[in-house]
Amino acid sequence: MKSWGVLMSDNLPLMVSVNRIVQETESVKTIFFNKNIKAKPGQFVMVWIPGVDEIPMALSAPDAITVQEIGDATRALGNINPGDLIGIRGPFGNGFSPNGHILAVAGGVGVAPLLPLAKQFQGITFLLGARSVSDLLYTSILSNCTDLLIATDDGSAGFHGYVAGLLRDMDLSLYDSVCVCGPELMMKSVLDVLDTKGISQRGQFSLHRYMKCGVGLCGSCCMDPDGLCVCRDGPVFQGDILLKSELGKYHRDSSGRRC
Repeated sequence: MKSWGVLMSDNLPLMVSVNRIVQETESVKTIFFNKNIKAKPGQFVMVWIPGVDEIPMALSAPDAITVQEIGDATRALGNINPGDLIGIRGPFGNGFSPNGHILAVAGGVGVAPLLPLAKQFQGITFLLGARSVSDLLYTSILSNCTDLLIATDDGSAGFHGYVAGLLRDMDLSLYDSVCVCGPELMMKSVLDVLDTKGISQRGQFSLHRYMKCGVGLCGSCCMDPDGLCVCRDGPVFQGDILLKSELGKYHRDSSGRRC
């Protein structure tokens, strides 16, 4: 068994052992570990890969994270094996707080923080988008517990187009809460639709930013123009708060520069 550390406490990472790994798509894996993390859907944890980095990740289950290999840390996570140890710190931030009739909108791996929501609440309408049918995540689970509608960019399954396109023919006034996570431009498209309908305040958007501390001290995840920290004030924000923010306009790199 490969060991990357020892059990820690006092607000330091808790070392957990990887139980099993499920290959969901070519580039996405779900990593299950031997501890349940008590968290609200949408809260995040800081995942420490010793010797590599510590990164924020949503929980796709109390004992699992869903990883898409896009950088050094996620590639390292993609190479771990059952029995290996990783560090978990958290949960942090707020989560989704839906009420009434719920609409969930997910793009790509953005389905991860919405999966616990789908399992917790009954009667959710769930819009799931991906590039193609081979990139769709958790369709069997979602089809069993939600009213699932699918969109693919290439038309290989469901609606041919971006997932936000499914909103065009829907009566959004029927929904009290619209919970969204996915690529930022997709979320901006959903927010624009809600704003046009005059219901941006019903939206709850889970944002992703570069983070170092996870508790609002370092400022690396601050957003223009109000200085809100994604880790402390989010990661889930009400839609009307984001209307004048940097959402969908630019990100920042590890030094804080716009990119």
